[in-house]
Formats: sequence, structure tokens, C-alpha cells
Amino acid sequence: MQGDGDDPAVSRGEQIQAAEREAAKRRILAQADADRIPVEETTQAVPERRWRRGQQ
Repeated sequence: MQGDGDDPAVSRGEQIQAAEREAAKRRILAQADADRIPVEETTQAVPERRWRRGQQ
């Protein structure tokens, strides 16, 4: 029956798009994880001396 939303071509196309979105999401998360700097390698922010001198 037409109009029931059971069209296999549409459903297959939606499944393909969903799979592509999921694959893209995984690639983005993998790249972000690769670019991430571990917290152990970061330092605490300290104000510059020039700024502190100007505040006195």
C-alpha cells in the first residue's frame, strides 16, 4: 500500500544515511581522541608578569 512508509527503497536509503552518519561520527571522535592532550601533560595557567605589574 502506498503512503504507509513501508517503501523499501526509502528505508534502505535511510539506513545507508544513518550508517554513513555513524561512521563519520566515529571518525571525528577518533580524530579528537588522537588530538587530545592528556591532562598530565598540561600545566596550570599563571598570569604573565607584565599583567601583574600593571595591576599594582
